Amino acid sequence: MPIKVYRPTTPGRRKSSVQDFSDITKSKPEKSLVRIKREKAGRNNKGRITVRHKGSGNKKYVRVIDFRREKFDIPARVESIEYDPNRGARIALLVYRDGEKRYLLAPQGLKVGATVVSSQEKAEIEVGNRLPIDQMPVGITVHSVELQPGKGGQLGHGAGASIQIMAVEGKFATLKMPSGEIRMVPKSCAATIGSVSNPDWRLVRWGKAGRTRARGIRPTVRGKVMNPVDHPHGGGEGSNPIGLKKGPKTPWGKKAMGVKTRSKKKVSNALIIQRRKNKKKR
Repeated sequence: MPIKVYRPTTPGRRKSSVQDFSDITKSKPEKSLVRIKREKAGRNNKGRITVRHKGSGNKKYVRVIDFRREKFDIPARVESIEYDPNRGARIALLVYRDGEKRYLLAPQGLKVGATVVSSQEKAEIEVGNRLPIDQMPVGITVHSVELQPGKGGQLGHGAGASIQIMAVEGKFATLKMPSGEIRMVPKSCAATIGSVSNPDWRLVRWGKAGRTRARGIRPTVRGKVMNPVDHPHGGGEGSNPIGLKKGPKTPWGKKAMGVKTRSKKKVSNALIIQRRKNKKKR
Protein backbone atom coordinates (compact mmCIF):
# COMPACT_ATOMS: atom_id res chain seq x y z
CA MET A 1 0.00 0.00 0.00
CA PRO A 2 1.65 3.26 -1.09
CA ILE A 3 1.28 6.54 0.79
CA LYS A 4 -0.46 9.48 -0.90
CA VAL A 5 0.65 13.11 -0.49
CA TYR A 6 -1.65 15.93 -1.57
CA ARG A 7 -0.91 19.41 -2.83
CA PRO A 8 -0.13 21.65 0.21
CA THR A 9 -3.21 23.86 0.05
CA THR A 10 -3.20 24.39 3.86
CA PRO A 11 -0.53 24.20 6.58
CA GLY A 12 -2.05 20.98 7.91
CA ARG A 13 -2.18 19.39 4.48
CA ARG A 14 1.44 20.33 3.79
CA LYS A 15 2.82 18.02 6.50
CA SER A 16 0.28 15.20 6.25
CA SER A 17 -0.07 12.04 4.19
CA VAL A 18 -2.84 9.48 3.86
CA GLN A 19 -3.23 5.82 3.05
CA ASP A 20 -3.92 4.64 -0.47
CA PHE A 21 -7.03 2.48 -0.30
CA SER A 22 -6.60 0.95 -3.74
CA ASP A 23 -6.33 -2.52 -2.15
CA ILE A 24 -9.80 -2.24 -0.58
CA THR A 25 -12.46 -4.17 -2.52
CA LYS A 26 -15.51 -3.55 -0.30
CA SER A 27 -16.51 -0.33 1.45
CA LYS A 28 -19.14 -1.50 3.94
CA PRO A 29 -18.50 -4.25 6.55
CA GLU A 30 -20.47 -7.45 6.97
CA LYS A 31 -23.40 -6.57 9.25
CA SER A 32 -23.35 -9.88 11.12
CA LEU A 33 -19.68 -9.38 12.10
CA VAL A 34 -19.75 -5.86 13.58
CA ARG A 35 -20.39 -4.74 17.14
CA ILE A 36 -20.87 -1.30 18.68
CA LYS A 37 -17.67 0.05 20.23
CA ARG A 38 -18.24 1.43 23.72
CA GLU A 39 -16.18 4.52 24.51
CA LYS A 40 -14.43 4.27 27.89
CA ALA A 41 -12.05 7.26 27.59
CA GLY A 42 -9.37 5.46 29.61
CA ARG A 43 -11.58 5.14 32.72
CA ASN A 44 -12.16 2.13 34.95
CA ASN A 45 -15.43 0.90 36.45
CA LYS A 46 -15.27 3.68 39.06
CA GLY A 47 -14.99 6.44 36.49
CA ARG A 48 -11.37 7.25 37.31
CA ILE A 49 -8.83 7.82 34.55
CA THR A 50 -6.37 4.93 34.59
CA VAL A 51 -4.97 5.43 31.06
CA ARG A 52 -4.18 9.03 30.20
CA HIS A 53 -4.57 10.84 26.87
CA LYS A 54 -7.57 8.87 25.66
CA GLY A 55 -10.98 10.17 24.70
CA SER A 56 -13.18 11.69 21.97
CA GLY A 57 -12.43 10.18 18.57
CA ASN A 58 -14.74 9.20 15.74
CA LYS A 59 -17.41 6.60 16.28
CA LYS A 60 -16.35 3.15 15.07
CA TYR A 61 -17.76 -0.33 14.76
CA VAL A 62 -15.69 -3.25 16.03
CA ARG A 63 -15.08 -5.95 13.45
CA VAL A 64 -15.16 -9.39 15.06
CA ILE A 65 -11.89 -11.05 14.01
CA ASP A 66 -11.51 -14.84 14.13
CA PHE A 67 -8.12 -15.31 15.80
CA ARG A 68 -8.69 -19.00 16.61
CA ARG A 69 -9.84 -20.31 13.20
CA GLU A 70 -11.05 -23.60 14.66
CA LYS A 71 -12.98 -24.65 11.52
CA PHE A 72 -10.37 -27.24 10.58
CA ASP A 73 -9.91 -28.72 7.11
CA ILE A 74 -12.79 -26.67 5.68
CA PRO A 75 -11.63 -24.49 2.77
CA ALA A 76 -12.72 -20.85 2.80
CA ARG A 77 -12.81 -18.42 -0.10
CA VAL A 78 -11.62 -14.82 0.28
CA GLU A 79 -14.62 -12.71 -0.70
CA SER A 80 -13.20 -9.23 -0.04
CA ILE A 81 -10.37 -7.19 1.45
CA GLU A 82 -11.73 -4.51 3.78
CA TYR A 83 -10.62 -1.54 5.86
CA ASP A 84 -10.73 -1.79 9.65
CA PRO A 85 -10.72 1.56 11.50
CA ASN A 86 -9.56 -0.14 14.72
CA ARG A 87 -6.21 -1.41 13.35
CA GLY A 88 -3.56 -0.62 10.79
CA ALA A 89 -3.79 -3.98 8.99
CA ARG A 90 -6.41 -4.91 6.43
CA ILE A 91 -8.96 -7.62 7.14
CA ALA A 92 -10.28 -10.30 4.80
CA LEU A 93 -13.82 -11.66 4.69
CA LEU A 94 -13.86 -15.46 4.42
CA VAL A 95 -16.80 -17.50 3.19
CA TYR A 96 -16.70 -21.19 4.14
CA ARG A 97 -18.31 -23.96 2.14
CA ASP A 98 -21.14 -24.21 4.66
CA GLY A 99 -21.96 -20.51 4.11
CA GLU A 100 -20.51 -19.13 7.36
CA LYS A 101 -18.63 -15.85 7.12
CA ARG A 102 -15.70 -14.79 9.28
CA TYR A 103 -13.05 -12.06 9.34
CA LEU A 104 -9.32 -12.68 9.62
CA LEU A 105 -6.23 -10.49 9.54
CA ALA A 106 -5.31 -10.24 5.88
CA PRO A 107 -1.75 -11.41 5.16
CA GLN A 108 0.41 -9.52 2.69
CA GLY A 109 -0.31 -10.75 -0.82
CA LEU A 110 -3.69 -12.38 -0.13
CA LYS A 111 -6.02 -11.78 -3.08
CA VAL A 112 -9.78 -11.94 -3.54
CA GLY A 113 -10.84 -15.36 -4.76
CA ALA A 114 -7.99 -17.21 -3.07
CA THR A 115 -8.70 -20.27 -0.91
CA VAL A 116 -7.29 -20.65 2.60
CA VAL A 117 -7.58 -23.47 5.11
CA SER A 118 -6.85 -24.11 8.78
CA SER A 119 -5.65 -27.54 9.87
CA GLN A 120 -4.37 -29.32 12.96
CA GLU A 121 -2.17 -31.55 10.85
CA LYS A 122 -0.56 -30.94 7.47
CA ALA A 123 -1.64 -28.37 4.89
CA GLU A 124 -0.08 -26.62 1.93
CA ILE A 125 2.50 -23.98 2.80
CA GLU A 126 0.67 -21.03 1.28
CA VAL A 127 -0.08 -17.50 2.46
CA GLY A 128 -3.15 -17.41 4.70
CA ASN A 129 -3.14 -21.09 5.70
CA ARG A 130 -3.00 -21.83 9.42
CA LEU A 131 -1.41 -24.91 10.99
CA PRO A 132 0.79 -25.92 13.94
CA ILE A 133 4.33 -24.57 14.02
CA ASP A 134 5.90 -28.04 13.99
CA GLN A 135 4.26 -28.67 10.60
CA MET A 136 6.03 -25.67 9.02
CA PRO A 137 9.57 -25.44 7.61
CA VAL A 138 12.18 -23.63 9.69
CA GLY A 139 12.87 -20.09 8.53
CA ILE A 140 9.35 -19.35 7.30
CA THR A 141 7.58 -16.10 8.17
CA VAL A 142 4.34 -16.29 10.17
CA HIS A 143 1.97 -14.08 12.17
CA SER A 144 -0.92 -14.37 14.64
CA VAL A 145 0.97 -16.94 16.72
CA GLU A 146 -0.54 -18.62 19.75
CA LEU A 147 1.12 -18.58 23.17
CA GLN A 148 -0.89 -21.61 24.30
CA PRO A 149 -2.39 -24.25 21.98
CA GLY A 150 -6.02 -23.50 21.17
CA LYS A 151 -6.07 -20.05 22.76
CA GLY A 152 -5.98 -18.12 19.50
CA GLY A 153 -3.41 -15.84 17.92
CA GLN A 154 -1.79 -13.36 20.29
CA LEU A 155 1.58 -12.48 18.74
CA GLY A 156 2.18 -10.62 15.49
CA HIS A 157 -1.04 -8.67 14.88
CA GLY A 158 0.31 -5.24 13.91
CA ALA A 159 0.39 -3.95 10.35
CA GLY A 160 3.45 -5.35 8.58
CA ALA A 161 4.42 -7.59 11.52
CA SER A 162 6.18 -10.86 10.83
CA ILE A 163 7.62 -13.57 13.08
CA GLN A 164 10.36 -15.93 11.92
CA ILE A 165 10.55 -19.57 12.98
CA MET A 166 14.21 -20.12 13.89
CA ALA A 167 14.17 -23.68 15.27
CA VAL A 168 11.91 -26.50 16.47
CA GLU A 169 13.49 -28.69 19.15
CA GLY A 170 11.89 -30.87 21.79
CA LYS A 171 8.57 -29.49 22.98
CA PHE A 172 9.22 -25.88 21.96
CA ALA A 173 9.77 -23.75 18.88
CA THR A 174 12.10 -20.74 18.88
CA LEU A 175 10.70 -17.57 17.34
CA LYS A 176 12.22 -14.22 16.46
CA MET A 177 9.73 -11.45 17.18
CA PRO A 178 9.37 -8.18 15.23
CA SER A 179 10.97 -6.34 18.18
CA GLY A 180 14.10 -8.51 17.98
CA GLU A 181 13.15 -10.58 21.01
CA ILE A 182 13.84 -14.30 20.73
CA ARG A 183 11.49 -16.51 22.68
CA MET A 184 10.05 -20.02 22.79
CA VAL A 185 6.46 -21.23 22.48
CA PRO A 186 5.06 -24.80 22.47
CA LYS A 187 5.54 -26.28 19.01
CA SER A 188 1.89 -27.35 18.89
CA CYS A 189 0.80 -23.70 18.84
CA ALA A 190 -0.81 -22.60 15.59
CA ALA A 191 0.30 -19.74 13.36
CA THR A 192 -0.77 -18.20 10.06
CA ILE A 193 1.66 -18.23 7.16
CA GLY A 194 2.83 -14.86 5.83
CA SER A 195 3.29 -11.36 7.23
CA VAL A 196 0.49 -8.97 8.17
CA SER A 197 -0.76 -6.70 5.40
CA ASN A 198 -0.40 -2.92 5.03
CA PRO A 199 3.27 -2.54 6.09
CA ASP A 200 3.37 1.13 4.98
CA TRP A 201 0.83 2.16 7.61
CA ARG A 202 3.62 3.31 9.95
CA LEU A 203 4.75 5.83 7.31
CA VAL A 204 1.54 7.88 7.51
CA ARG A 205 2.15 11.41 8.79
CA TRP A 206 -0.89 12.72 10.64
CA GLY A 207 0.06 16.32 9.96
CA LYS A 208 -2.28 18.12 12.34
CA ALA A 209 -3.80 17.77 15.77
CA GLY A 210 -7.32 17.21 14.43
CA ARG A 211 -6.47 13.90 12.79
CA THR A 212 -4.88 12.68 16.02
CA ARG A 213 -7.97 13.69 18.00
CA ALA A 214 -10.12 11.79 15.50
CA ARG A 215 -8.15 8.66 16.43
CA GLY A 216 -9.11 9.10 20.08
CA ILE A 217 -5.77 10.48 21.31
CA ARG A 218 -5.94 13.57 23.55
CA PRO A 219 -3.12 16.12 23.90
CA THR A 220 -0.01 15.27 25.92
CA VAL A 221 1.41 17.99 28.17
CA ARG A 222 5.07 18.01 29.24
CA GLY A 223 5.68 17.63 32.95
CA LYS A 224 8.22 20.47 33.10
CA VAL A 225 5.57 23.04 32.13
CA MET A 226 3.25 21.96 34.95
CA ASN A 227 3.10 23.17 38.52
CA PRO A 228 5.06 21.30 41.23
CA VAL A 229 1.80 19.98 42.66
CA ASP A 230 0.92 18.31 39.36
CA HIS A 231 4.23 16.74 38.29
CA PRO A 232 7.69 16.06 39.81
CA HIS A 233 9.27 18.01 36.92
CA GLY A 234 7.04 21.05 37.47
CA GLY A 235 7.94 24.46 38.84
CA GLY A 236 10.67 26.97 38.12
CA GLU A 237 10.88 29.98 35.84
CA GLY A 238 11.24 29.97 32.07
CA SER A 239 12.84 27.04 30.26
CA ASN A 240 13.86 25.21 33.40
CA PRO A 241 15.25 21.64 33.67
CA ILE A 242 13.75 18.96 35.91
CA GLY A 243 15.64 20.19 38.97
CA LEU A 244 18.06 18.21 41.11
CA LYS A 245 16.52 14.85 40.29
CA LYS A 246 18.84 12.09 39.09
CA GLY A 247 16.58 11.18 36.21
CA PRO A 248 13.12 11.66 34.70
CA LYS A 249 10.06 10.68 36.72
CA THR A 250 6.49 9.72 35.99
CA PRO A 251 3.68 11.94 37.30
CA TRP A 252 3.56 9.62 40.32
CA GLY A 253 7.27 9.89 41.15
CA LYS A 254 8.50 6.59 39.72
CA LYS A 255 11.51 6.29 37.43
CA ALA A 256 10.72 6.73 33.74
CA MET A 257 12.34 6.27 30.31
CA GLY A 258 14.27 3.05 29.98
CA VAL A 259 13.37 1.50 33.33
CA LYS A 260 12.37 -2.15 33.08
CA THR A 261 8.85 -2.67 34.39
CA ARG A 262 8.49 -6.39 33.65
CA SER A 263 8.08 -8.51 36.78
CA LYS A 264 11.00 -10.81 37.58
CA LYS A 265 8.57 -13.43 38.86
CA LYS A 266 6.76 -14.00 35.56
CA VAL A 267 6.63 -17.65 34.57
CA SER A 268 7.19 -16.82 30.91
CA ASN A 269 10.61 -15.32 31.69
CA ALA A 270 12.04 -18.82 31.35
CA LEU A 271 10.84 -18.94 27.73
CA ILE A 272 12.51 -15.69 26.67
CA ILE A 273 16.00 -16.36 25.33
CA GLN A 274 16.92 -12.79 24.38
CA ARG A 275 15.11 -9.61 25.30
CA ARG A 276 14.32 -7.02 22.69
CA LYS A 277 16.92 -4.35 22.04
CA ASN A 278 16.12 -0.77 22.99
CA LYS A 279 16.25 1.63 20.07
CA LYS A 280 18.99 4.25 20.18
CA LYS A 281 17.94 7.78 20.95
CA ARG A 282 18.21 10.13 18.02
